[in-house]
Amino acid sequence: MLAYRFRLYPSREQEKTLLEILEACRFVYNKVLEWVNGGESNLFELKRRLPKLKEENPWLRKAYSQSLQNEVFRVFKNLRVLSALKRNGRKVGRLRFKGAGWFKSFVYPQSGFKLENGKLILSKVGGIHIRLHREIVGRVKGVIVKRERSGKWFAIFQVEDEPEPLPRTGRVIGIDVGVKHFLTDSEGWQIENPRFYERTIERIRRRQKKLSKKEKGSKNREKARVKLAKAYEKLVNQRDDFLHKLSRFYINNYHLIAVERLNISGMVRNHHLGGKILDASWGKFLRMLSYKAERAGRRVVEVNPRGTSQNVPDGFDRDYVAACRILSLGLGRPELTPVEMGPPRELVSVPASTVVESGSPHPFTVG
Repeated sequence: MLAYRFRLYPSREQEKTLLEILEACRFVYNKVLEWVNGGESNLFELKRRLPKLKEENPWLRKAYSQSLQNEVFRVFKNLRVLSALKRNGRKVGRLRFKGAGWFKSFVYPQSGFKLENGKLILSKVGGIHIRLHREIVGRVKGVIVKRERSGKWFAIFQVEDEPEPLPRTGRVIGIDVGVKHFLTDSEGWQIENPRFYERTIERIRRRQKKLSKKEKGSKNREKARVKLAKAYEKLVNQRDDFLHKLSRFYINNYHLIAVERLNISGMVRNHHLGGKILDASWGKFLRMLSYKAERAGRRVVEVNPRGTSQNVPDGFDRDYVAACRILSLGLGRPELTPVEMGPPRELVSVPASTVVESGSPHPFTVG
């Protein structure tokens, strides 16, 4: 399953309708959770209660029927996730009711939508202008309509598509992630850490300060909240763009990629550089590598990083040695010796902007 995300541009009247649908779905979600907390655990029995609920609350008919039914599944899915976390030893509380403003999306799970003449036509809403910046390949199984905290609307198409393996390259590489450099690979390339959060923190702090001074419930406070949300949204978009392009480069050009098996949450709790670790988003980068590798017929091998950056030979860069050792472990070979690594080499540092602008971290194109 793939997800295609496109910006929506609803009219004022359509946005009003979308907000009413969001509220209807929130109401149903909370009601289903109330029934579950009351002892009802049969999924189909809960779905059978919806027609009566709509009779008692006629305004719920503003929403597409399958969108309301999907909220039953959403409650059960969230409960399963909490149960899985609890089984894994995590401390979790009870599933919470959704307050006003905290419900962000609703779903057309099977039908009630179609694309036509540059518009997304939704049942109960009508045709909304959509920016289709790329072709949707595969069979569309459903559409999620989402409102971001900035007030922007998006359509996320859930698409079923057969993966297309890329041609074999026969090339292998090891990657060591870090704070100073986002990563160093076993071919001697070092990608600078873009530090998007550090670059935007002052702007975010200024907007947070302005928001705190606005009167609660006022229009000016809402305007300040939207500006702050847009600053965070830009930060996330910049970071994701960098990670997507960097992960795509390695997937396109290497058949096997050896990486560290990292406990990010433990590192953040116990490391004085926890904030910088979160800003680097290593976990998201490794997840992108994994799912892209699966579709492309590549292999991402996780290895235990313990000891990979210790006992570094004189003249060698610690991160480069770690990347070479990670590759060796990924290939199932004994640890590399200084003789096998050859003489110390001069590493090439690549600015993060090169990745963002060109999509390739290297100053040449690899076949």
